[in-house]
Amino acid sequence: MDMTPEFKRILIKLSGEALMGNQGFGITPEMIHYVAGEIAKVARLNVEVSIVVGGGNIFRGVAGSSAGMDRSSADNMGMLATVINSLALCDALEKCGVPTRVQSAIRMDQIAEPFIRRKAIRHLEKGRVVIFAAGTGNPYFTTDTAAVLRAHETLAQILFKATQVDGVYDKDPVVHEDAVMFDELSYMRVIEKQLHVMDMTAISLAMEHDLPLQVFDLHKEDNILKAVLGQEIGTRIK
Repeated sequence: MDMTPEFKRILIKLSGEALMGNQGFGITPEMIHYVAGEIAKVARLNVEVSIVVGGGNIFRGVAGSSAGMDRSSADNMGMLATVINSLALCDALEKCGVPTRVQSAIRMDQIAEPFIRRKAIRHLEKGRVVIFAAGTGNPYFTTDTAAVLRAHETLAQILFKATQVDGVYDKDPVVHEDAVMFDELSYMRVIEKQLHVMDMTAISLAMEHDLPLQVFDLHKEDNILKAVLGQEIGTRIK
């Protein structure tokens, strides 16, 4: 296999659910070490890697607000959940020998750096993985939107969404056996068909600045590596 990366700087979006393995909630040590190992393979190719991780394994803001909680309070709790996940992933990456920094959009100086764009880019240039925690720091915005925003700010060439399914389908593949997976999609097709890849704010922001997205299954070994090497896996949106 040719190990020449197609991309120099990438951003990986991980769902919080990816860290809980077979549990119903929380973080499974085996899963977080697997994820860290997969990211480490890419970092060792001198690819500049930043990460945004969700918080759905600990708290889902939308679910909280639908249960009668104020949406702003629920989203703030969700953002704090992403900080817990980011610290856990940082620890796992450091154990793999990958220097890592966590930058938080909500200041908590004892445990994470504040998000400073130039400092984040400097970390990347020095070969450190940067994990962006606490979403955008604002309620009403998802971690998908935060991922696209940080990808633009750090001049990432592509955003990889490593998720629970192997690509984008025309309908839910769990429910419909005849669901068809797309190899490639346009941003407009995603918006018109309301395909649940990311929320529409994130897709619109990616489209506005021509940020390509690639969606693939995190649970297949070496998928992140294959995506970085330019192999055709999952669904490309551009």
